[in-house]
Amino acid sequence: MLGPVLGRVTGPVLGTVTGAGPVLSLALTALAIMGSPGPVTVSLTAAGAAFGVRRSAGYLAGIVLGTSAVLVAVATGLTALLLSLPAVRPALLGASAAYLLWLAYHLATGPAGPPASATARPPALAAGALLGVANPKGWVAIAAVFGSARLATTPAVDATAKVAVLEAMIVLITTGWLLAGASLSAVLYHPRRARAVNVLLALALVATTAAALAG
Repeated sequence: MLGPVLGRVTGPVLGTVTGAGPVLSLALTALAIMGSPGPVTVSLTAAGAAFGVRRSAGYLAGIVLGTSAVLVAVATGLTALLLSLPAVRPALLGASAAYLLWLAYHLATGPAGPPASATARPPALAAGALLGVANPKGWVAIAAVFGSARLATTPAVDATAKVAVLEAMIVLITTGWLLAGASLSAVLYHPRRARAVNVLLALALVATTAAALAG
């Protein structure tokens, strides 16, 4: 019912909104593609497990900001323009890989102990923002999801509606992975198990990064 009503109201100026079905389809596609394991989601799981939700809130906010910047770049066509330049794509992928491998190394070799340990500093907002932008899977996944549905008959309204829906999904997905990581916190009170979890998450980060770059 919402689609036809909005269509009658906005049709003459903005174009017709296509209804709730495409919105739901876009949200489910985003959940499947953007919500699957990748560098960002694995790092959020690691942060939640090591530091808990409250201490990782700044990191989460940074990732949301960085990923949102990628979303805006996709919506405005900046992504296609940048990647059309021969030197940009390999430079972007190289920088992304270097940062993510550095992150995996520090995750595997960092302190292994109780999540509440005051000796370890949780990742900051700036680190999350950098990862959100540097994540190669994010660029590909958001671009794929963005083009998977049409929410309005005019390009401007369509892009705006997609940004609104996908922004909500970014917050939902990233928060969900952080909460999932926090649920592992009880395991980390045993140093040996904590080390094993750190190493496994680091290996998962390397694997998902390799998969993202190969894609």
